[in-house]
Amino acid sequence: MGVDLRMNLSLFLTIYVSSILFLLVFHIIFLGLWYIGLVSRVAGRRPEILTILQNCAVLSIACCVFYSHCGNRAILRERPLERRSSNWLFTFWKKEERNTWLARFLRMNELKNEVCSSWFAPVGSASDYPLLSKWVIYGELACNGSCDGSSDEISPIYSLWATFIGLYIANYVVERSTGWALTHPLSVQEYEEWKKKQMKPDFLDMVPWYSGTSADLFKTVFDLLVSVTVFVGRFDMRMMQAAMVHDGAQEGDLLFDQFCEKDDLWFDFMADTGDGGNSSYAVARLLAQPSINVNGSDAMLNLPRGDLLLIGGDLAYPNPSEFTYERRLFTPFEYALQPPPWYKKGHVAVSKPELPCGVSELKQYDGPQCFVIPGNHDWFDGLHTFMRYICHKSWLGGWFMPQKKSYFALKLPRRWWVFGLDLALHGDIDVYQFKFFSELAKEKVGDDDSVIIMTHEPNWLVDWYWNDVSGKNISHLICDYLKGRCKLRIAGDLHHYMRHSFVKSDGPVQVQHLLVNGCGGAFLHPTHVFSNFKKFNGASYESKAAYPSFEDSSRIALGNILKFRKKNWQFDFIGGIIYFILVFSMFPQCKLDHILQDDAFSGHLRSFLGTVWNAFLYMLEHSYVSFAGALLLLIVAIAFVPAKVSRKKRAIIGVIHVSAHLAAALILMLLLELGIETCIRHKLLATSGYHTLYQWYRSVESEHFPDPTGLRARIEQWTFGLYPACIKYLMSAFDVPEVMAVTRSNICKNGMGSLSRGGAVIYYASIFLYFWVFSTPVVSLVFGSYLYICINWFHIHFDEAFSSLRIANYKAFTRFHINGDGDLEVYTLAVDKVPKEWKLDPDWDGESKERSFQHLRKFPSKWSAATPQQDPVHTVKIVDHFVIHQTHKHDPGATINGSGIP
Repeated sequence: MGVDLRMNLSLFLTIYVSSILFLLVFHIIFLGLWYIGLVSRVAGRRPEILTILQNCAVLSIACCVFYSHCGNRAILRERPLERRSSNWLFTFWKKEERNTWLARFLRMNELKNEVCSSWFAPVGSASDYPLLSKWVIYGELACNGSCDGSSDEISPIYSLWATFIGLYIANYVVERSTGWALTHPLSVQEYEEWKKKQMKPDFLDMVPWYSGTSADLFKTVFDLLVSVTVFVGRFDMRMMQAAMVHDGAQEGDLLFDQFCEKDDLWFDFMADTGDGGNSSYAVARLLAQPSINVNGSDAMLNLPRGDLLLIGGDLAYPNPSEFTYERRLFTPFEYALQPPPWYKKGHVAVSKPELPCGVSELKQYDGPQCFVIPGNHDWFDGLHTFMRYICHKSWLGGWFMPQKKSYFALKLPRRWWVFGLDLALHGDIDVYQFKFFSELAKEKVGDDDSVIIMTHEPNWLVDWYWNDVSGKNISHLICDYLKGRCKLRIAGDLHHYMRHSFVKSDGPVQVQHLLVNGCGGAFLHPTHVFSNFKKFNGASYESKAAYPSFEDSSRIALGNILKFRKKNWQFDFIGGIIYFILVFSMFPQCKLDHILQDDAFSGHLRSFLGTVWNAFLYMLEHSYVSFAGALLLLIVAIAFVPAKVSRKKRAIIGVIHVSAHLAAALILMLLLELGIETCIRHKLLATSGYHTLYQWYRSVESEHFPDPTGLRARIEQWTFGLYPACIKYLMSAFDVPEVMAVTRSNICKNGMGSLSRGGAVIYYASIFLYFWVFSTPVVSLVFGSYLYICINWFHIHFDEAFSSLRIANYKAFTRFHINGDGDLEVYTLAVDKVPKEWKLDPDWDGESKERSFQHLRKFPSKWSAATPQQDPVHTVKIVDHFVIHQTHKHDPGATINGSGIP
């Protein structure tokens, strides 16, 4: 490195470490004074460490910039004192001296000296401040000719540093000890920033599923293990709910009929919300609108808001907790439709339904209501959070929740029913649910009634994909008790929209339509991997609608190659470590002459690949660490392949996957070694020792930063050697290539045994630093390519390949209408692109807020898209429309399929 760069780097580290230590000591002393009551109580607010680090960095950079332009020179001795305060600046305005100023301007060196000596001159000498004589750094003496003795002028860099530190301390003391921080109003800039922040929603980003540093994901895995081993099969919350339902109160707890007397009914279904705030709010905003105007096949349609909202599970990701439910579920819905003014956030509803004032019974309440079933993510903590936030709360935003248990039955108008089932973690209802719904089917559901079965998991698609059979109790309920009265099954879990309708045949059809809509806010799932689904329960079905389309779904999967690292940069932390373990024992490669000495490119390439192969053989024969890492990675890769694939194919896919990673790691290792070897041969590295930067700095420091009073020796003694040691090893850290090259040369000459244990640690740490940086883009590229090939060629890893993309777009919900004839009209509404920026809706802000019930407002949602053309209310469209007729009017198989299939 050049002298200027090395000096500035050394000076920066010295001032930075010194400033941090000084300010930390100051804050400790100040907090001590606060603790004993000598300063204001507001001082108890602890300073942010990041603020201290930022201030120290700015201070250090300022000192380095000053040193680069002005150096560390003291005042010239032969220059009289009055010149130090000369009025050079004002000569610019004197007409007779304009030419002189112009000459000085053109001679930038003289101008710089004038500025440094006149404007930024030192504050004085140690004799002017006798108390500081032993506590300052002195400046380098500059004079014309020889100089006798040492300078007693205070270093201008020290003066600048002390000024900044003094300003920081003075400002901090004034703010924290006089109460100024409590009474002083915000500045205009601070107020504008605060106002701007208040004018935007604080939504959470999509869950980073491939983050190896996320505590939430580790908690999710732990909760899942506990739930599977402790709750399911040993203690099932559904058993406790059944035990709490008395025979006399069974209907009031599980069966709700407040809608059955209406002439017609609009209701909505959505599932899998609570992931990204933007996507969840976009769907909630559409659900909250009093009506939605959308283009139909023939004319503009006006679809009123549903009086009932059904949510099909998975309410918050990645795990159920107070934080995820409040921030990922309740916050978007409360922004979309505010709860009533008397709603208290922490209120626990112990006796539901807690009807609003003036409403004597549930049938009289005309606002939107909500019923929810839990999904697999809601079961990760044994349904604890779900019970607390759904069954023991009365409001989800402006939607009233009379629900008491995790499963329920709804009696709707015109002999329609909804059965909301709780499948827990094993994809089926328990015996207590089966008893309730089977008795309901026998005693209350009429022969001509129609039933909608709502579950979280779409057994028909999941069982077909995994070649499995689940939900036996559900099948028993539908086939043997409902006996053809189940017209529609709806579910979420898969974050896309698909509808399959039965194909007429001679055999019985237990369910006419199978509908999956998990586009409520979570990341997108593909549709093309389920394109070959044809049969369920012995009946034939055909795909009537898919969103996104099969072609779009296949195209979106390409993002794994192009965007995997951008979307999942946290994955690099683990990927770089894995790659280093694979090639750990191959460092260093000392014999690389055969690669560098070949003349032709083909010869270079042949020698390079041969060396890679030899390194692989060395790993198999001699390296315990790398071989164990590769073997462990192979086991994980084979286990990672879905179980639906045969064992032989799983082994082949796993071997190819690991081989790609191993080849990439070996190639990167050899490229790094070739780079170091080339630098050594051209004498760019390995020309000095381990601490050359520090040694060089000490020599320059003693020359340009005099210390006649021995201040540095005092600091070294008081800190027990910590201060110079920190500087020394920090400088070594900034000189990693030199340390790495010197150690590599020693190993190649004397063998690995010549290194001490500490030296070996330093060498591998320096190698890891550079190898990790080189390998992180490659590991993401290889893994993303693997996911793309698997999802598009073999139709496996559909969950892993699309959760990596964290796609917030392609969101949808389904709106139902039971009309006056008893037919069920089904509209699926979708938004292709979810806005990322929101602003306060001026219509909402300008509307009167005096209404007790927010659903009566014309503009119920607080935020609208920052770009009006991207607002979901304006971009929503119909992607599927069909009608299910009542049984007594038409043949059970008769349906009218509408347009809108993408």
